[in-house]
Amino acid sequence: MTWHPGRKVSSKLLKQNALAAHPQIAPHIPNTKTYNASNLNEMLNRYRMVFVKPIKGSLGKGVIQVTKINGGYSYKVDSKKYKVTSYEALVRGLASKKLKRAYIIQQGIDLLRIDGSPVDYRVKYCIDDGVWNYRVILARVAGPGYAITNLSKGGRKLDYNIAIKQTLGAGAVSQIIGDMKHLTRLCTSVLEQRFPGLTHLGYDYGIDQRGKIWIFEVNTSPN
Repeated sequence: MTWHPGRKVSSKLLKQNALAAHPQIAPHIPNTKTYNASNLNEMLNRYRMVFVKPIKGSLGKGVIQVTKINGGYSYKVDSKKYKVTSYEALVRGLASKKLKRAYIIQQGIDLLRIDGSPVDYRVKYCIDDGVWNYRVILARVAGPGYAITNLSKGGRKLDYNIAIKQTLGAGAVSQIIGDMKHLTRLCTSVLEQRFPGLTHLGYDYGIDQRGKIWIFEVNTSPN
């Protein structure tokens, strides 16, 4: 087995836009916009909960969950939650917490949970000797009090079979994994055409309360 590091595409927005242009993939892509006060207000009014993320970055660094609540707004940085009563105070608060780089806003998805914590899935898809293969498929459960599942932020790994059985039942395992693999192949085909030279992809999937699969991000240098 021979592996060569391939092309890196760091912009989350570039990759999301490429995938969202495909009619079969688009329904699985959360609405994503560049960060500014106007877009944030629009997204919060529409979805109530969003994630504010650095447009470039990994390991969950700089990710903030923002929620519209009765009487104001809340935002969570790692496991620490803040509450404000006005939109202006929210924007100021986020400005003090964001990293010094460009950000995006992504539609928040109400994920299935295990022990009260959100669970998502990582699929590593890599070229070995010229052929795309599934390197890893696993579930990740957020740490207590966290909204994100990154292992660097207190998340833990879980066998995907166990995660799907606990959230959707044993009968859903083959269908869910089959659908994730189909989306992975389809997305990889689209990304290869748009960004030639890719060899190593990490797909972050989530499943909402209705059992729908969402694609949160595709990493070109997954850890």
